[in-house]
Amino acid sequence: MHNIIGSFHRALAACAALLFAAHAAAAYPDKAIRVILPYPPGGGGDLVLRTIQPLLEKRLGQSIVVDYRTGAAGNIGAGEVAKAAPDGYTLLMGATNNFVINQFLFPRMGFDPLQAFVPISIVVEQPYLVMISAQTGASNFQEFARYAAAHSGKVNYGSPGAGTVPHISALMLAEHLGTPMVHVPYRGSQPGLVALAANEVQLFIASYGIVAGQISSGKMRPVAVASDSRLEVLPDVPTPAELGVPPGVLLGNWWGLAAPRGTDDAIVQRISRELRAVLKDPETQRKLAQQGSIIVMHEPEDFARRMRTESQQWKSIIQKTGVKVDN
Repeated sequence: MHNIIGSFHRALAACAALLFAAHAAAAYPDKAIRVILPYPPGGGGDLVLRTIQPLLEKRLGQSIVVDYRTGAAGNIGAGEVAKAAPDGYTLLMGATNNFVINQFLFPRMGFDPLQAFVPISIVVEQPYLVMISAQTGASNFQEFARYAAAHSGKVNYGSPGAGTVPHISALMLAEHLGTPMVHVPYRGSQPGLVALAANEVQLFIASYGIVAGQISSGKMRPVAVASDSRLEVLPDVPTPAELGVPPGVLLGNWWGLAAPRGTDDAIVQRISRELRAVLKDPETQRKLAQQGSIIVMHEPEDFARRMRTESQQWKSIIQKTGVKVDN
């Protein structure tokens, strides 16, 4: 009899928990949503997030607070989301390396992105630009290749952090050119671009949205775009294929939105649905296109599938290049 009563109480508690979760999901959101961006303000993900923020707030009926938690190639911010309550009020706006690269570079990272997060959607893809300092005197990719060869071992390339896509791409580009270059990591893209403008580094790989103003200033020049086709905003900048650079050397980046593992599927689907509506808005599309971003409207399961596939691809790339970072 005691066992029967105990089982009944446990079943009752389980039902109550399910009802509470269902009610919480139905009422979501009833307070501000915090989106953690694991990089400093002014980067590519920040521009995208600020672009979609107003309309997403309107559709969700709550404010969105952007929280910059920088450091360790994005691991600090991503790790905070991994440990957050799975209630839909703490989300991650992360880059490619936060979801499919860092786990192979940082053996003591403390979490596996494939297990720690519930994917919501990739928001945009951002083909990277190979930017060079105007002080090199080179005006195109071929001239920079000759400059690098003439200054072998003395050319610096910057990155927004060790292990990021720009770091690995520049490393593979140096190998392709057969010219050793020195890696200088920065804490985000903006400090690196300042260094590029001052010719402290001669090459930096970044998305168009954060270099547009710098290009117009004439202090740096785009010489290649990591894409299958040229960008509409920069029709004169060639693709790797046009330059004879093999596939898989110059790589692009994407930004995705995810929640902590255990977040109710109804909440995930609500955010995903509202995000797709925002990305279908013509004015939002226009602004993102001006940033050189390509909109992606994934269902959560599409994002999950892509994470699994790309994580294996990046594992192979990292093993091939032998790139290592301090943990």
